[in-house]
Amino acid sequence: MGRHTGPVCRLCRREGMKLFLKGSRCDTPKCAVDRRDGVPGMHQFRRGKASEYAIRLREKQKVKRYYGIYEKQFRKYFAEAARKAGNTGDALMSLLERRLDNVVTRLGFAHSRPQARQFIRHGHILINGRKLDIPSYMVRPGDVIQVKNREHSQRLAVSNLGTNVMPVPEWLDRISTDPPEGRVSRLPAVQDVALPVTPQLIVELLSR
Repeated sequence: MGRHTGPVCRLCRREGMKLFLKGSRCDTPKCAVDRRDGVPGMHQFRRGKASEYAIRLREKQKVKRYYGIYEKQFRKYFAEAARKAGNTGDALMSLLERRLDNVVTRLGFAHSRPQARQFIRHGHILINGRKLDIPSYMVRPGDVIQVKNREHSQRLAVSNLGTNVMPVPEWLDRISTDPPEGRVSRLPAVQDVALPVTPQLIVELLSR
């Protein structure tokens, strides 16, 4: 799901919840989830009770669409999480939270993850003082994420910060400097994930 060219509001309606794929617009009366009931499609009235497989599949699709990644990428993250000690589901969500595009969004420098990916690709973000244009970069504790000291970059970030109402998670620190910057204080835990998800269902699906 790295690049979806269709109407993204259909994705939120399919999952039955706000995935904030349009940033702050999702908190306005224009949100399709609030305005229209049911999943998209003309035959929704024929859909019966979801099977056990369907429940687990929807949980996986929800996470993929929220973070904006493809199936192949998702499988790689799952394989890496399975190699780690401890709970595989918690490790999976921690890896996804550490993506740079997600961190830029959670710090408020961008309204949504698609915007954050474009922000990073265009060279507006510095990691530990060096330009990095890879949205999938995995941040580490101690990393400093800074907006490039350039008028255009700062204007974009400050504009987003001024209208962003989402709280900064506890594992990140946003520093009010010029240019704006944030710091990774620790690795994220499953309780730091803003998306209501049950990782164990995803593990059960991919372990079949």
